[in-house]
Amino acid sequence: MSGEGMTPGLLSGISHAWRALRHRNFRLFFVGQGISVIGTWMTRLATSWLVYRTTHSALLLGVVSFAGQIVPFLISPVAGVWVERLDRRKLLVWTQAAAAAQSLAMAALTLTHRITLWEIIALSALQGLINAFDMPGRHSFLIQMVEEREDLSNAIALNSSLVNGGRLIGPAIAGVVIAAVGEGWCFLIDGVSYLAVIGSLLLMQIKQVVAGRKDSGLREELRDGWEYVRRSPALRSILLLFAAVSLMGYPYVVLLPIFAAQILHGGPHTLGCLTGAAGVGALTSAISLAVRKRVDPLTAMLPVATCSLGSALILFGLSHQLTISLALMFFAGFGLMQVAAASNTIIQALVTEDKRARVMSYYAMAFYGAAPFGSLLGGALAHRIGAPLTVEISGACCLACAAWFLLRLPKVNADARHFYRIAEAATD
Repeated sequence: MSGEGMTPGLLSGISHAWRALRHRNFRLFFVGQGISVIGTWMTRLATSWLVYRTTHSALLLGVVSFAGQIVPFLISPVAGVWVERLDRRKLLVWTQAAAAAQSLAMAALTLTHRITLWEIIALSALQGLINAFDMPGRHSFLIQMVEEREDLSNAIALNSSLVNGGRLIGPAIAGVVIAAVGEGWCFLIDGVSYLAVIGSLLLMQIKQVVAGRKDSGLREELRDGWEYVRRSPALRSILLLFAAVSLMGYPYVVLLPIFAAQILHGGPHTLGCLTGAAGVGALTSAISLAVRKRVDPLTAMLPVATCSLGSALILFGLSHQLTISLALMFFAGFGLMQVAAASNTIIQALVTEDKRARVMSYYAMAFYGAAPFGSLLGGALAHRIGAPLTVEISGACCLACAAWFLLRLPKVNADARHFYRIAEAATD
């Protein structure tokens, strides 16, 4: 009797977790992006291993990561204004085509053995420029793909699941490919994989949305978006926490090749396993968000997730056993993704459509502004004091960030409830 009683509830929960896929446009995106994101993660791992294999420098690992992220930090607010003025589907087709060209250029240079560090830095910076427009465009385009606002949080969670499914599969494939035929083939596979997401965008049937405001200047719209964020304790605190976690929590990703080679005495396969373990944790985090029916309790999860990340990083820095390190990467990936995806979900639930791309550009800026400096700082510290101690310090800083946000939580929740009412009224 109990089994019969639980089955409908279980099926209902599963159905709820996938509810955004009932929208045709989002289904197309889900399939196309699912293929492309595997290639993206292959390129990320291949780039890290290529830099480390050719330089054996923790500092240069940080420099390459910095080059790929500093450009979107500098131009994301301006990009957010322009995204609101453009047809977002056409914009994404162009950004994906440009990203494909960047990956194919990496492939050509690497396969012909002509790649240099400066070319890696330049192409990483080009990818950063593409991301500056792609990230706010993609996040603000979700509402057009799912059409119904109540399915938006589920679409965000499913998109995060997709990214982290690729984070699990892509590095595992990349480790095998690099060991067999080299990094260049990873870049080539990535370049071809962009055709899937471009095809899905072209097949969509999107309702025409009136372009953004053209009666106001760029400077005025930038100021308007900044004031909108600055006056909200919820938006301001969440973005600050996300920026702090990106600054201190993200650099461990850049240093993983050092742990794989020097601490755990492995190679590209070990690096793939570490990245994959973090991907499993991140995927678990994204799925846990997908099954939620309400957005408002997520603010309380942010300090918990930050604590999970910080604790895992401290212990990871102390570990010299592969099995223990893999388990700790799971919790680090879970915590980092929970902060990123929950922040994304909360922010998108709070903002109105006319501010969405601009606010999401600040979300992009919080990551791309903090992460490059974190990568550079992490690489420099690892060069002087070693990667393990650097990661332990990063973890301790994450714990401090969690404590700060916990003190801000009552004010954040009060402001969030106010924004929920405004956002709901705007859709009536």
